[in-house]
Amino acid sequence: MKITGNGDGHQAGKKYNQVMISVAVVEDNPGLRRSLELLLAESPGFRCVGACGSGEEALQKLPSCAPDVVLMDIHLPNLSGIECTAQLKQTMPKVLIIMITIYNETDKIFKALRAGASGYLLKRSSPDEILHAIADVMKGGAPMSPEIARQVVEFFKTTGSGATEKVELGRRKEEILSLLSQGYANKEIAQTLSISLDTVRTHLRQIYELLHVRSRTEAVARFIADREHDVAAKHSVR
Repeated sequence: MKITGNGDGHQAGKKYNQVMISVAVVEDNPGLRRSLELLLAESPGFRCVGACGSGEEALQKLPSCAPDVVLMDIHLPNLSGIECTAQLKQTMPKVLIIMITIYNETDKIFKALRAGASGYLLKRSSPDEILHAIADVMKGGAPMSPEIARQVVEFFKTTGSGATEKVELGRRKEEILSLLSQGYANKEIAQTLSISLDTVRTHLRQIYELLHVRSRTEAVARFIADREHDVAAKHSVR
């Protein structure tokens, strides 16, 4: 896959970034790794602070690079992208990690969510989609390709999470989760509901605790699955 900087990338930088976003790339394919480096270098508002060819190299180098966001290949040799994500989140709890994968693999996606990933992209994503995902995760969003989003929701449905562990969240928390599932950032949720940004963050922390999830992406998927289960239950009663 060949990625190069373009006009879309410049638009993404100008539109979203008030400050520079530092990004690291962990990808074992040299060509793709270099292409991502170039894309970040040529796009205003983004800079590449590290590029690693393995999970082991990432664990060594990234703590000193201190990136805001990491683009992580899920299929790394030896130490996998999932294992690398889990270890990075232990040493760098504030880092935001976007998994990059070729396939829609539900089991690996779920394990990466548990490890602390903040979003997903398929490797066929356009340069503009990659830049927008990085900007979005910095705003508190949960970037995820539509294909993978459907797989994550389906996982929660088929494992029965929504049915056997249904959590009553209350009206305000359900409103926040509904807006989250539509792609709203924290600031946009606060404006829409006429509440403070700190109130939104407090509700989100409580939502994660109630749903037994560790990431924003997982909370959204769980909410959608619960809603679909409720609709199906109503139809079955009729």
